[in-house]
Amino acid sequence: VQLQASGGGLVQPGGSLRLSCAASGRILSINDMGWYRQAPGKRRELVATFSNAGITNYADSAKGRFTISRDNAKNAVYLQMNNLEPEDTAVYYCNAYLATNWETYGTYWGQGTQVTVSS
Repeated sequence: VQLQASGGGLVQPGGSLRLSCAASGRILSINDMGWYRQAPGKRRELVATFSNAGITNYADSAKGRFTISRDNAKNAVYLQMNNLEPEDTAVYYCNAYLATNWETYGTYWGQGTQVTVSS
């Protein structure tokens, strides 16, 4: 199983970016998908998650500015980020909790995509 993230880059404060992540490989079903981020010198933290029941969860820092969405047909999750701030600068990682068969579940991570917010 692989998660491939894309969409990061350099953006000015107040700008927008859309991150994408697609899971591929031997996948039976996907439960939760989400985005996390890690800034230099800090721990990895949750940004947003999207459960297979359609429930979304956001970090306080993301509420009102970021929107997570999901396309189950494509095994994909997206993060629309608006009104970006320098404090949003980090490597963003996608995450999925999924089943590879009827008995085996696991957590998988993408490779990370850099988001830099700077003027």
